[in-house]
Amino acid sequence: MSGGGKLRILITGASGAIGTTLRDGLAGRYDLRLCDIRPLGERRPGEEHVVADLVDPDAAKAAAQGVDAVVHLAGIPRENSWDKILPNNIAATYNVFEAAHMARAKRIVFASSNHVIGYYRADREVGTDVMPRPDSRYGVSKVFGEALGRLYADKHGLSVICLRIGSFRPAPENVRQLATWISPRDMTELVVRSIEARDVHFAVFYGVSANTRRRWRDDAAQAIGYHPRDDAEIHAARLLGQAEDTASPEQAFHGGDYCELEFSGDPGKIA
Repeated sequence: MSGGGKLRILITGASGAIGTTLRDGLAGRYDLRLCDIRPLGERRPGEEHVVADLVDPDAAKAAAQGVDAVVHLAGIPRENSWDKILPNNIAATYNVFEAAHMARAKRIVFASSNHVIGYYRADREVGTDVMPRPDSRYGVSKVFGEALGRLYADKHGLSVICLRIGSFRPAPENVRQLATWISPRDMTELVVRSIEARDVHFAVFYGVSANTRRRWRDDAAQAIGYHPRDDAEIHAARLLGQAEDTASPEQAFHGGDYCELEFSGDPGKIA
């Protein structure tokens, strides 16, 4: 997608943890239009700021005008009640895709989540070719976003890359995150590769560092040139002493503690 001159990139949810990292990491490389429901503080060189609630379709359309690509991070960033998830993660995501289409943007990079496949067994390596198996209302909203991306790619020719982001932290915080961690440096690199990749119609990749214990499989390195540099294993000695109940849903499935929340099912029936 790259060409002459700087690309103008809209980042929604720009005041969140990933958005803040990208604001720093992408500065100077692109002209950034930063959008959030909250003020973003002092404007830096190369930035535009937009305060908008993307549940409002007109606000989404205004935010997307004149951009080359959208990095859509906005929404409720973790499990929550349906009355919060529905407008912020589903209606607003639809509004952003429609706004990008109407503005003739070339690409959307959609922040999906590993929680779209949360109820697969943790001892199974999972690719991007499996059926969704969400572990939460939040995970369901990300399944919706991936399906919406496929619709806009096929129906309207909008290039879409969905990133099933793992555990974004400065450092992993528990044993599960030795497999699922993505560092701020690798997150920035993955987004750059996703923005600049050529000839992508629709793709799904896992947002994860080069972890020794990684258990998700995709072709991001071959397809878009993403080569993560960090490995959670350097934190293993600090974390491996933590006690684990391997029979609990939190430990048994990919989604970790999201699988434990509100759980009243039978783990034995989740093959």
